[in-house]
Amino acid sequence: MKRHLKEITYGIIMFVAAVFLTAAGFILFGREASAVSLYSESSNSGRIFNGVHIDGIDVSGMTKEEAAAAVDSYIESLYETQITLIAAQNTPVNVTMGELSPVWNNPEVLDEASACTADGNVIARYKLKKDIEHNGKNFALSISFDSAAIENVLAEKCSQYDIPVENPTISRNNGEFVITEGKGGEGIDTEAAVALLQNELYNDYVAGQTEIALPLVELDPAAAKEDLAQVKDLLGTFTTSYSSSGPNRSKNVANGCRLINGTILFPGEEFSAYDTIKPFTEANGYYLAGSYLNGQVVESLGGGICQVSSTLYNAVLRAELTVTERHNHSLIVNYVDKSADAAIAESSGKDFKFVNSTDYPIYIEGYTSDKRITFNIYGVETRPDTHKVEFESEVLSEMVPDHDNIIADAGQPIGYVSTQSAHIGYNARLWKITYENGEEVSREEVNSSYYAPSPRSAVVGTACYDPNFTAIMQGAIASGSIDTCKSTAAQLKAQLDAVQAAGSGAALPPDPGTGIEPGQ
Repeated sequence: MKRHLKEITYGIIMFVAAVFLTAAGFILFGREASAVSLYSESSNSGRIFNGVHIDGIDVSGMTKEEAAAAVDSYIESLYETQITLIAAQNTPVNVTMGELSPVWNNPEVLDEASACTADGNVIARYKLKKDIEHNGKNFALSISFDSAAIENVLAEKCSQYDIPVENPTISRNNGEFVITEGKGGEGIDTEAAVALLQNELYNDYVAGQTEIALPLVELDPAAAKEDLAQVKDLLGTFTTSYSSSGPNRSKNVANGCRLINGTILFPGEEFSAYDTIKPFTEANGYYLAGSYLNGQVVESLGGGICQVSSTLYNAVLRAELTVTERHNHSLIVNYVDKSADAAIAESSGKDFKFVNSTDYPIYIEGYTSDKRITFNIYGVETRPDTHKVEFESEVLSEMVPDHDNIIADAGQPIGYVSTQSAHIGYNARLWKITYENGEEVSREEVNSSYYAPSPRSAVVGTACYDPNFTAIMQGAIASGSIDTCKSTAAQLKAQLDAVQAAGSGAALPPDPGTGIEPGQ
């Protein structure tokens, strides 16, 4: 009986406990379910949770597209942000981030931020939301800068503060070489600076650092004084005459020679004749003189300068340096053999260039005397005494003009006739002949050249108060003969001068066939 009563009592106790636990569980579960249900109903699907940032940019409640626009707007705001680069000589250089072209490298961060939305498992999202609201969530941006833009800023704004290298110099006075010691410099290590700014600038900026010291490197002279001391051997020389040149052309030749004289080229360096003697202005020592333009001789500043480059070209050939650019003239010249000229033309981009292809520095000496121009190229002679070179011009064909070219000029009076000589055209080439121990061992074509034929030309004046005279002069022009034009112009001019001397009346035009006035 007691045992039965004990079992009944235990059962009652278990029932009460079960009822209590069930009620408590129901209450707790009901509250959780109610909260989740409320969260689920009130959430705006696809929008990022509150408390989510991308590099400090608050993207709470945004869609992925809106977050992308917010980041783009932030990057655009960086364009006006100023930073200070410390160049050589501790010089501050202010630039904007926009000049360095910021680049957003991790757009996938939007996917990470967008994962913090109200989509997916309700309970898990609810817990994530509460965690972010309490602790926040920040995703990092990765921003770099364009290397080409950085190099441009370094070159244009920073490199001007570099301490330039002073190379040793050599000059030739009274037949002796005088050498001056060089000095090292300091400049930006461009490769290291680009790497630094490209990858670290944004991180430094976020950390509050807006002043960045650029990496510098010591710059050494291209050669030592001892290297220049070896320059003493004459590698090549050439002389041309300009004895028939007028005063202005002679001055231009001397000026171009002066500008080239004293040039030092270290191994591998390239020389540009145009860069060395430009600009062709009065301020740079040039005068108006004849030069070729479209097959005609015209007056231009620097006329005659091609004799300078052609003389140097021949010295370079004999020094056996490497020629990298050379052009012949449009018409033949008379101061060097055919195919041995080197034209310079600013309008058509013609230049004469060569490289110091030796292992030592070279020195170019240029001088003029008695209307002769000479270039000497000094360096270190490595060719044996048994080695000799000569150059030979070969004409392949010639083209003789078969007509005159006459231009009527109504701006000039009858009697004016300005002529230019004809130029025979040529196809030619230049040979380099090499001798060893006096024996020819090779014959190499250096270049080939085409010189256009140019007919004899004349500009003939036709202006006159009497139309009969003009008509006669135009008839002579129509004959196509410059000699006929000269004869007719002389007759008409004599008649006009006679009328002017008499001081009255208009003269009758002479007969173009006989030169005798009608009625005589």
